[in-house]
Parts: sequence; structure tokens; C-alpha cells
Amino acid sequence: MAGVELYAPRKARHRRTWTVAALLLAVVFIALGQVLGVLPAMATGFIGQDGAANRWPQLAYLLYVAFAAGAVLTLLWAALFERRGPGTVGLNDQGLRRFGRGFAIGLAFLLAVVGIIHALDGYTVEAGGVFNAGAVGVALVPILVLLGGFIVQGSTEEIVFRGWLMQVIASRHGLWLAVILNSALFALVHGGNIAPSRELYLGLVNIVLFGLFISLYAAREGSVWGVCGWHAAWNWLLGLGFGLEVSGQVVETRPLVVDLATNDGTAWWITGAAFGPEASVVTTGVLLIGLLVLVVRGHTRGHPVEA
Repeated sequence: MAGVELYAPRKARHRRTWTVAALLLAVVFIALGQVLGVLPAMATGFIGQDGAANRWPQLAYLLYVAFAAGAVLTLLWAALFERRGPGTVGLNDQGLRRFGRGFAIGLAFLLAVVGIIHALDGYTVEAGGVFNAGAVGVALVPILVLLGGFIVQGSTEEIVFRGWLMQVIASRHGLWLAVILNSALFALVHGGNIAPSRELYLGLVNIVLFGLFISLYAAREGSVWGVCGWHAAWNWLLGLGFGLEVSGQVVETRPLVVDLATNDGTAWWITGAAFGPEASVVTTGVLLIGLLVLVVRGHTRGHPVEA
């Protein structure tokens, strides 16, 4: 199968990491970034010895520092070993416009999912959002700080998986194998978020679908800026807009819009239960529609190369 350069033409001086090594390194970049971020915080007592972020300042630290470290490691590998710049992993032109458009689309997708689940009696309202709080300015602080954190976190995962890893595999084996492998690996790294359960398994299926959708989005746009915005918007509005679980993780702060809780009388496969809406069949349907639209529209902006 002919290879393709997704984001920029390949130059003679560029190196390509072997596919198996790239799959391993993607996990290493994420995991090592976490270690580099967590260890200093544990040493100072800012984060407990279990590494858990139980308060929003701790979560903000991990989102900014630990995930940024993973992005830096990836870009350093691309620059020092592969002799490639940020543009070749999708950080190319029109970044602000593409990011903003992707952010808006991500918000729309999340609002559709939450709205449908709510219409199916999946949620009850526990409390109002920050504008129902006594001190709105103070209540907005964690939401705005964590917005930046989710931008860093979402962008890091997109740089590693859709920017660097997908490009490395596509350059050797073509787009479709690159899409499938990076999506499967992306789901696997979320496999330990909660204990093994039916909602975890459906959540992982949906994360694979998300990976397929977002991979085709990046390939079609010829950039990762848009998918960075999409990913950040989804995570931020899910956890900080409605107080819902983000891949099984809860953000302990007053939400922006309204504080929703899962209705125990509704089937788990509608609400996603402990994993949150990402383990809902509603999310499955929304992602399948988005994926179908991208497949039908086709056309990626790749640059053909030798396999």
C-alpha cells in the first residue's frame, strides 16, 4: 500500500520511525510526560503519593505540566531523531482559525449528546451553574483555568496520536492502517480509567470510534489544529460545563452551565453510568454519523510518497 504524507511533503533528510517502535513510543511519550509532571508534585506534597488529583488546582497542574511534557517529548523526537518540524505533525498554518472552528464543532457534538441523553430522562439537575453562585467571579476561576488545561491535554493527545503517530504509520502503510492503529491504541491507553465493567467496554468502543472520526477529520483538513480544538471543547464542556464524568474521571468544581447527575432509573447504556456519556449509545450514534459524513465526503490533503 502506498504511503502518504498527511501534513507536509517529505524531504530527503527526514527520517521515519519504524511502525512498531512508533506504537510503543506513543505510549512512552504520554506515560513519561505523566511521570515527569507527577514526581515533582509528589515530592513537594502538592499531590499525594497515589498521584491522584483530588482538587481542581492539582488537576490543573497535571493538565498543564504532565500533558505538556508529553507533547514536548513528541516534538523533540520528531525534531532530533526524525529531523522534522512541527508542521510535519500537523501544527501548520491557519492554526487559530482551524482551532476555533474545531472547538465550535466539538461543543456542538457534546451539546447534542447531552441534550439527547437528557431528553431520554438520563439526567437530573442537582444544582445550578456558576451564575447561580454567590460569587460568580470566584466560581469562574477554576472553569477558566481548567479550560486552558484541557486545551493543553486535548492538544497533547492529538499531537501524539493524530499528529505524530498517524503520520508515521501513514507514510509507510497508507492512511487507513494509520487511522485504525492509532485509534485502537488511543482507546487502550484509556482502558484503566475505571474498573472493568460493561460501561468501560462500551466506552472503549466509543473511544475507538472517536479516534476514527477525529483521525479522518485531521487527515481531511491536513492539520491537527482543528482536532485539538474539538478534543479540548468536548472534555472541557463535559466536565466543567455539566459536571459529568470525562472518561470516568470527575472534575470536582461547580460547573459552568448546570450540575447534572445520572438518573439511576435510566438504563446504563443510555447514560454511560460511571464512565460518563462517552459510554452511551447516544455518543455511539453521534460519532457514527460524524464518521459517515467524513467517509462520504472523502478527499484527504495528503502528499503521496514511496511506501
